[in-house]
Amino acid sequence: MTFNLKKDMLLGVASSATQIEGGELGHSWNDWYHSGRIRDGSNPARANDHYNRWKEDADLMADMGIKIYRMGVEWARLCPTENKVDQAAIERYREELSYLRGKGISVLLTIHHFTNPIWFEKKGGFTRPENIKYFLDFVSLVTRSFGDLVSRFITINEPNVYATQSYYFGLWPPGEKSFTKAVKVMSVMAACHIMAYEMIHKIRREMGYRDTMVSFAHHMRVFNPLDPKNPKHRLNTKLMKYYFQEALIHAMYFGNFKWPLKRVMPTEPGEYCDFIGLNYYTRTTVSKFEDGTRKDALKNDLGWEIYPKGIVKCANKLYSLIKRPIYITENGTCDNNDSFRCRYIYDHLKALCESGLPIERYYHWCFCDNFEWLEGERARFGLVYVDYDSQERTLKKSARFYSDIIRSRAVTQEMYDKYVKEQEYHK
Repeated sequence: MTFNLKKDMLLGVASSATQIEGGELGHSWNDWYHSGRIRDGSNPARANDHYNRWKEDADLMADMGIKIYRMGVEWARLCPTENKVDQAAIERYREELSYLRGKGISVLLTIHHFTNPIWFEKKGGFTRPENIKYFLDFVSLVTRSFGDLVSRFITINEPNVYATQSYYFGLWPPGEKSFTKAVKVMSVMAACHIMAYEMIHKIRREMGYRDTMVSFAHHMRVFNPLDPKNPKHRLNTKLMKYYFQEALIHAMYFGNFKWPLKRVMPTEPGEYCDFIGLNYYTRTTVSKFEDGTRKDALKNDLGWEIYPKGIVKCANKLYSLIKRPIYITENGTCDNNDSFRCRYIYDHLKALCESGLPIERYYHWCFCDNFEWLEGERARFGLVYVDYDSQERTLKKSARFYSDIIRSRAVTQEMYDKYVKEQEYHK
């Protein structure tokens, strides 16, 4: 029942700007709310009001013993129009980054996390290769503005999820349903990552730094056929795994654009990651060419299967392709009553720590309950409970467990009995 963290392995938390900051900023998710597309009707302009309460949240992280934090910056806030940069927003982010550093918290900075300024959306967003220049302008701005305070960067979060949700299923802004466009977006985002990777390294070298580390956060799942004996199920499983995650791996890690992805810019083959960034949540059971969950599976409150072994399977897959330190850049679960989150954390950390993989960092998703995209405020992933009306933060049992793991660098029998033993997943 007990286990120790790997040597030098750090545990932290993750967030994204849109999900916590709040504000009516003229971005794609503000627009999606005004279009009536958020399932519970909640408004990302409220979220956690973190943009004003950042110091309170930083102090809470420090009190929990957290030393690493993955956070993002909001493109629409920094660049409210195509030709304008908000210097006050730059200074505000610098203040937060400096304060975190003073608290002993190292930041992994995410540049793009699902959200675009409306002015960029109106130009066609990532469907058009000629728009890459706008993204690279933003990358340059972020690196030059914060590169003295941050050495580790995520260029793009989950480009496969962004492309499929926004352009294949049509559930996220801009709500299109086109396989061709989804593939085009993945191709463009892969080019964005490669060019951003080179740009960040170049700018920080010019600034005098040699400790730059850059990658992207790749969402991976285990895909299994519903009926292994059914040839259609097996074929759809193979196709979904390839289209959703494998083709993109080769493009973004190596600049190797395999069908159906296309090289949309004159990028060169190479190696474009300094660490493996893995986001892992669930397993998909496949019968049709769509997401599916086995009926008898253990599930979270959104109906996603809980499959802890999958995190090691996915990490192994990536490590077999490129030998880099592994950062679990997101892992967590929707547990609205905090009734099984301790077990979820325990099961996934135990699997990682008992693997032979070089897991250096684990970022729990997420720190506080927040605006969970299409689900709004009804899906709670946080270690910290947020009362959205009062914005009061309260540590959950899972937060105390996580903090104890950080301080003990282990799960002891006493901790297991206190936090995990009585918790069970539900079907």
